[in-house]
Amino acid sequence: MRITDLLKKQGISLGVAPKGKQDAIDTLVALHEKCGNLKDTAAYKEGIIAREKMGTTAIGMEVAIPHAKSEAVKAPALTAITVPGGVDYDAPDGQPCKLIFMIAATTDGDVHLEVLARLMQMLMDESFTAKLKAAKTADEFLKIIDDKETEKFPDEPKAAPAAKSGYRVLAVTACPTGIAHTYMAAEALAKAGEQMGITIKVETNGSGGAKNVLTAEEIANCDGIIIAADKSVETARFNGKPVFSTKVADGIHKPEELINKIINGEAPVFHSDKAADTSGSVGNESFGRRLYKHLMNGVSHMLPFVVAGGIFIAIAFLIDAAAGVPQDGNFGSVTPAAAWFKTIGGAAFGFMLPILAGFIAMSIADRPGLLVGIVGGSLAATGSTFAAPGGDASSVSGFLGALLAGFIAGWLMKMLEKVCDHLPHALEGIKPVLIYPLAGLGIVGVMMCAVNPIMGIINQGLINGVTEMSKNPALIVPLCALLAAMMAIDMGGPFNKAAYVTATGLLASGTNAAYMIMGAVMIGGMVPPLAIALSTTIFRKRWSAEERKNGPVNFIMGLSFITEGAIPYAAGHPLQVIPSCIVGSAVAGALSALFGCTLRAPHGGIFVLPTIGNAAMYFLALIIGAVVGCLMLAILKKPVKE
Repeated sequence: MRITDLLKKQGISLGVAPKGKQDAIDTLVALHEKCGNLKDTAAYKEGIIAREKMGTTAIGMEVAIPHAKSEAVKAPALTAITVPGGVDYDAPDGQPCKLIFMIAATTDGDVHLEVLARLMQMLMDESFTAKLKAAKTADEFLKIIDDKETEKFPDEPKAAPAAKSGYRVLAVTACPTGIAHTYMAAEALAKAGEQMGITIKVETNGSGGAKNVLTAEEIANCDGIIIAADKSVETARFNGKPVFSTKVADGIHKPEELINKIINGEAPVFHSDKAADTSGSVGNESFGRRLYKHLMNGVSHMLPFVVAGGIFIAIAFLIDAAAGVPQDGNFGSVTPAAAWFKTIGGAAFGFMLPILAGFIAMSIADRPGLLVGIVGGSLAATGSTFAAPGGDASSVSGFLGALLAGFIAGWLMKMLEKVCDHLPHALEGIKPVLIYPLAGLGIVGVMMCAVNPIMGIINQGLINGVTEMSKNPALIVPLCALLAAMMAIDMGGPFNKAAYVTATGLLASGTNAAYMIMGAVMIGGMVPPLAIALSTTIFRKRWSAEERKNGPVNFIMGLSFITEGAIPYAAGHPLQVIPSCIVGSAVAGALSALFGCTLRAPHGGIFVLPTIGNAAMYFLALIIGAVVGCLMLAILKKPVKE
């Protein structure tokens, strides 16, 4: 065991200015906590203070080595600080201390005594301590120690990571739809780990649930965890471990960089406030990033209701159309078969807003937020007000109201949980079954009745505006072109999701304009893979052998509305692929709107062909968009020299 085996980079703080001995101890203990070395910070600090009462651990020559052996320590470890201005540490020579190491040792070994003895010998060399005090970076500090230890104890092997059973790096991948990005990121991370010689296991949180789930033993033995996710995942299990959280696209495009962050000790240690924390929010995430993940958690849970319900409703219209039923107010529910499909589909579709709001709130506040969010979304759908608790058609706040309900309900419940932390422990059992639901229900009821009239006006104005735009090609065509282009900008990223969520949100209005927009959004997502497939088939010299081999798969991906099939090509040739796909998608979206094509189902590609209005022209628009993208690729991309 060497000193550098016990001292992590994040356990070093250079150039600090403590106010006194106690402040210096607090700083060093905080570094241990940051590194995840402690089970109980307060108990460990008590051990340090108790040792100091027995006699100062300052050894003179401006050096101190406070230490404690405690059950509060997870594993033997060191932290260190330099104090250029010095701090009074009751040193025997009366000199202020400028270099302080703190040793944390477990009760089942004497490793701290071994390290203490070795440190004492090395610190007797004033030139060595002078170098440490002058170090500018943690890396330089560690190198000085390692070089000196090798010089003084040549029989010891150079510092190397301790061998561990299991996987060195763990990862979790997740995306809102759980269809493509989740598995592409998992594959990229696994492949990068293999190439780097790093053992890695990746858990996928896809549409079929969590697969390859990380075990408690694997988590305990790993160096750290990568979370590459655009929706919330369970994080409480990672308490005390280094965790680096980022978007799922980074798992696809930057797997080596993410793995290196764990291996090099650059990931912050995650501390969970709750035993069941599912927020998935770790310290390195921005506020905007957390907002996006909460939103996508709601969207991912909402999608099955919208897709299945929308297809059932579309089938109802098809049945009545085939039966020759007049397209009046009852169209879609006249024949018994149509009525059955529309009733079942309508029931599923009716859960869209409550589920969206509920799972946004749950992402923020965990289980206490679920009830409050679902009720808030339901009140947004009915348009409840103080004057009309049963609902007012003019106050239906719809998709926007459900979004507001989800976020506000989640934040309010988070605040309520903090307030309830001060209640007697005896009430712990009734918090989740009585206090949280009762208080939350009252709060969300008042909130939604207050905001629905205002949000209802905004929502209705938006629907009316889009409806009017659909009557004017000069307005609806550019809008559809823009949304279709957004589907190709980042192919599953925030722009893509923003366009898709906008279209699915408008579906609830049941207007022809909403169906036109949905059609444009889906065609925009189908074009990029098809353009790639065409280009690799027709302009073969512009692609490598591997790219040509995988190209035809994108015919299936594109026709299935899996935009992510184009991502490997966009990653390899961004300046050529992305602009070409954007232009191709925009052309297809504009033509779809110009031809008056509609789509009642928000997913599925060719598998929802019966729900497409003016299907022949829709597929003509799709073909033209794919060809435009393919031709633009031929212009922008030069032949490959093999």
